[in-house]
Amino acid sequence: MLAAMTFKIPESVLVVVHTPALEVLLIERAAQPGFWQSVTGSREPDDADLAATAWRELREETGLATGTLTDWRLTNRYEIWPQWRARYAPGVTHNTEHVFGFEVEQVAVATLDPAEHTAQLWLPWQEAMVKVFSPTNRDALWQLSRRVGRRGSAA
Repeated sequence: MLAAMTFKIPESVLVVVHTPALEVLLIERAAQPGFWQSVTGSREPDDADLAATAWRELREETGLATGTLTDWRLTNRYEIWPQWRARYAPGVTHNTEHVFGFEVEQVAVATLDPAEHTAQLWLPWQEAMVKVFSPTNRDALWQLSRRVGRRGSAA
């Protein structure tokens, strides 16, 4: 008997890990060298909500657990690249991404899973904007700089 195929849920999180001084953690994807990004990942059926997805992805991708997670209430809808659509149910072509911030007190060394990510960098937000491959990640980094100006902290 064949096992039922489990498809990814077309809903994900993007978590901008940053310090109060707006130094941003970027991680390089193992499968795509040169593709730098913030923490990202798909919602899983067992995740109670999107904050649970964000916490799970933070732990899995960085090992970081001490900091303040904030739901920015910002969503992006984008087309799933054709080469990745087989991971989703037939007919699914778009993903909804929910953006979070995760403020840590200072630059910290992330514990990476080498199967997923091969390197890490902490950069000022402006330099990070130039380095990330995803337009939604670039926009989130720009949003980070605006949030600090409005609130006096990076919440």
